[in-house]
Amino acid sequence: MIKLQQLIGLPVVDLHTGKQSGKVKDAWFDEHWMMQGIVVESARWLAPKDRILPWNKVASCGEDAILIDGRDAVVPKDKLWAGRSFQTGQPKLRDLPVITVQGTQLGRVSDVYFEPIQGTQIVGYELTDGFVSDLLEGRKWLRSPEESDTVLLGEDAIIVPACCEAQLLPVAPSDSDIGRNER
Repeated sequence: MIKLQQLIGLPVVDLHTGKQSGKVKDAWFDEHWMMQGIVVESARWLAPKDRILPWNKVASCGEDAILIDGRDAVVPKDKLWAGRSFQTGQPKLRDLPVITVQGTQLGRVSDVYFEPIQGTQIVGYELTDGFVSDLLEGRKWLRSPEESDTVLLGEDAIIVPACCEAQLLPVAPSDSDIGRNER
């Protein structure tokens, strides 16, 4: 499982030449908040500043770099770009409040988790109640409900079933422990 924040800042490197195409700036989502690709900040002076790397063009995603199969995998930001992203788009997923259908705010999104092998579906959310609360109580982790149609990923809030409040877990000291429990 990968935390999206761990990808930001990683170099995007061509698997065949070892040439860097840029660094990960953000993640790009479709209208259903499914991750479609990565926003890449260009490493070249004359190239457009931000470009798009569709997720299906990623050869591998490691701790220290994202490898692509050819420099042509990174394309200009044009019709593919819908504007939805994790931290720089409009709307953006980061800092969206997560609210139950009963009106209880569980926190704000500080990070998302996904399984790169299984595709780009978000499998969990790391939630924060603010800096002081993070220091005193720690952040919380919420697994995405199994029935994806019970979650509304709106432009101004994420609405989840009431049962999600009881499913909140503290963020484990080791990222590898988060979300590994059986459903």
